[in-house]
Amino acid sequence: MTDRSVRNLALLQSSASTSRVLNLLAVWRRHGSDEAWAANPLFRNPLLNRSLIIKHRLRRDEMDLFASRRQVATKVLLPIDPTDLRLGGRSVFVDQLRFADSMKSTFGSGFTESDLKTLRLLDELPSLDPFLLREQLKRHEIEPDRCYFDLTEADLKRMFQFARDEITPLVTMSMGSAVGVEGHASRLVAKILSNAQGEEMEPLRQTLRLAHNEYAEGVFCWKGFLYYKWSLASVMTDIRRVAEAIATVRPMGPLDQESREYIGRSREVLRRKILRTRETVMGTLKVYDDAYAHLTTNGRPTAFREFLLDAPMLFTRLGDQVGAIQHIVSFWNFRFGEGKPPPSVEELIDVFMDFESSLAERDTDMPAQPQAA
Repeated sequence: MTDRSVRNLALLQSSASTSRVLNLLAVWRRHGSDEAWAANPLFRNPLLNRSLIIKHRLRRDEMDLFASRRQVATKVLLPIDPTDLRLGGRSVFVDQLRFADSMKSTFGSGFTESDLKTLRLLDELPSLDPFLLREQLKRHEIEPDRCYFDLTEADLKRMFQFARDEITPLVTMSMGSAVGVEGHASRLVAKILSNAQGEEMEPLRQTLRLAHNEYAEGVFCWKGFLYYKWSLASVMTDIRRVAEAIATVRPMGPLDQESREYIGRSREVLRRKILRTRETVMGTLKVYDDAYAHLTTNGRPTAFREFLLDAPMLFTRLGDQVGAIQHIVSFWNFRFGEGKPPPSVEELIDVFMDFESSLAERDTDMPAQPQAA
C-alpha cells in the first residue's frame, strides 16, 4: 500500500522513539560505508535493509488486513525518496493477508525466507528497543552488526539529563570533589550513549576493570539499564492512573451475559497484572542499582563489572515488561484521553484481550536473575 502519512513520516527523523521505530535508513546513512555493516546486515534484501520498521496502532480500516483481530502491528515502510521523507512511501504490515506477495510487490523478489523470519521475530516483540531486539535475534542465532542497536537521536536527547544524574555519583567518586562534576558527567554520558571508544574512554574501561574485548559489551549493557530506568520513570506517574481507569471504564451499548462476565473478570486481572509488572520491573532495576552502589559507594568495581557482563540475560524479560507497560499506557492515553468517545463493547473486549496478551508471562527458557555481588 502507499503510505500518505507524509507529515508523520517526515517527523520520524526528529521525534521517533526507539521503542516504536527501527530506522534502518538512518543506520544506512551513518554506517553504509562500513565493512561491518555490509558483512553483517540485519536483512539481506538491500531495500528492506534501508527501510523503516514501525510499531503501528491499527486504524479501523486497517484491521481487515489481518486474519485475526489485533490493535498494534509491525509496519515495514520503504520511502519513495530516501533523501526526502516528505514524499511518503510504500508500506507492508508483517503477516497481513498475502504478506509474501505484498513483500515481493514492494521490495522485489530479492528477499529471502530468512528476511521474513527476522520480520516475524520483530513482530513478536512489544517494542523495538535495541536491547530487547538484540536478545530476541540472538536467541534465534541472528547476529547483525552492533550498529543496528543504537538509540534514536530523539531518545538520546530526551534521556540525557536522566542519564547524567545517574552517572554523577561515579564522576564525583572518581574526581574526589564536586567541582566541575556536571561538565565531566555530561561529557561521559555523551560518550556512553554514543558508544564512543578509543583512548578517551580508557579511564572508564580501567575503572570498570573491563578487558578490551569486554568493554563494548559492558557499556552497551550499562546503556540498556539507563534506558530501561528512564523508560519506566517516564511512564511511572501514568501507570496507576491507567490501571485504575481500566477497572472503571464502561463500554457503550448493551452487554450480553458472556461479554459482561469477560469484561468484569478482565478489569481486575489487568489491574493486578499491570501493577505487578511494574513492581517486577522495579525489582529487576534494583538489582542494577545495588550493583552500581557497590561501585560508587563501596568502591567495588568488580561487582558492577560482573553484573554488566551477566546483564543481557535480563534484557528479554525486562524489555518485554517495560514494552508492555509503555504500550498499555500509550494506547490508553491515545484512545481514552480527554474528549474521546467511550468504546463499544466489542472494542473494549479487543483492547482488554490485547493488553492481556501484552502482559502474558514469557517464562519459557528464561534464566534466573543474577544477583548483585
